[in-house]
Amino acid sequence: MSNVEIETRISALEKELNTLKSKFEKIEKKEEPWWKQIIGTFANDPAHEEAMRLGREYRLSQREDYDKD
Repeated sequence: MSNVEIETRISALEKELNTLKSKFEKIEKKEEPWWKQIIGTFANDPAHEEAMRLGREYRLSQREDYDKD
């Protein structure tokens, strides 16, 4: 491999590294926790509502005082 080819590859790697660094810095700078960033993702989603209902039903069924009727 010639010096020109090596220099070209190094230059491409440096550009990619700088791109990755800038993306990482943007992620680090976010002050909100991840869970606050996804709030509302499942709004009005019937599948999510059903999953929540089933989870609630299961948790209630584990209680000693649970009466399904």
